[in-house]
Amino acid sequence: MEQRQFTAPGPVLDGAGRPRAGYSTRSLLRYDRRAIHASPLRIKEWDFYQISDGEKCLQFTLGHASYAGQVGIMFFDFVKGQWLARFDKLLVLPFDRLRMPSDAERDQTLTYDSGGIFMQYQTRGDTRALRCRKGDFDAEVTLTRENPNSLVINVPFAEKPTQFYYNQKINCMRADGRVRAGGREYRFDPAESFGLLDWGRGVWPFHNEWYWSNGTGLVGGEVFGFNLGCGFGDVSAATENMLFWRGGAHKLGRVAIRHEQDYLAPWHLTDEEGRLDFVMTPTFDRTTQTKVLFIDNCCHQVFGRFDGTAVLDDGTRLAVQGLPAFAEHAVNNW
Repeated sequence: MEQRQFTAPGPVLDGAGRPRAGYSTRSLLRYDRRAIHASPLRIKEWDFYQISDGEKCLQFTLGHASYAGQVGIMFFDFVKGQWLARFDKLLVLPFDRLRMPSDAERDQTLTYDSGGIFMQYQTRGDTRALRCRKGDFDAEVTLTRENPNSLVINVPFAEKPTQFYYNQKINCMRADGRVRAGGREYRFDPAESFGLLDWGRGVWPFHNEWYWSNGTGLVGGEVFGFNLGCGFGDVSAATENMLFWRGGAHKLGRVAIRHEQDYLAPWHLTDEEGRLDFVMTPTFDRTTQTKVLFIDNCCHQVFGRFDGTAVLDDGTRLAVQGLPAFAEHAVNNW
């Protein structure tokens, strides 16, 4: 499939509030919530960070769906299948009070400090400092980008011409940090720990479903990353599928992510061009279900080991063995 790539700056939405569909590898398009042609109650904005190594995972969430917001932490061992810490705070009618940034890459500080929870994201160039404190929980992690490229996509929806999903995924960030939880201290060693940013803004149908898979790890001693997804929005102009290798980005077409009724059975991930063939052997199903106000969401984020092959744009074939990553299936009403 031919995909539209943005190479010059421009707005996310045109003058009529319709999304300019396509992708880029840098933050080029300008997001302006004032240009959105929808009820303020339908606007969604979030910054989600994930840090993981070969056995544990730490997740920071700060975002809102206008009528409800969330500030939360999830920390778990996905090899042993054990929760190490978990808490979140529901924010009622936050609208724009969180002051979510309009760009994922500019220097900025986003802070929430209320009700006993302190969470802060600080971006300075290629470095991001993440902090969270609540009671006896204390986390501080520094992420450093090793690949200047990322997956940035602007997705329209068939239901309404002014609905859109503007999203950036930043892979290949080395993670160095510590977490104190439950009276113990845990370390993230940058030699084997990596971070992910999932940055999303938009307005989309109340009922939606998606598949998403992402991972960063070492292949032959070098940093390799991927972002894969399907089922969400109109991706005829561009997909969200990309490989990251040696500082470059390699675009894929459509992918299929398949699983059994038992989420802990092996998953199979392939693309339509024969460039991707992964099997995930699961170890842990991080299932979340949220029912509050108008929200009724269920997500199975399944962690495991990925094995298979990925082919770069120049035909180079990478053999992936035992790379720790995840794939998820979400069905949402929000």
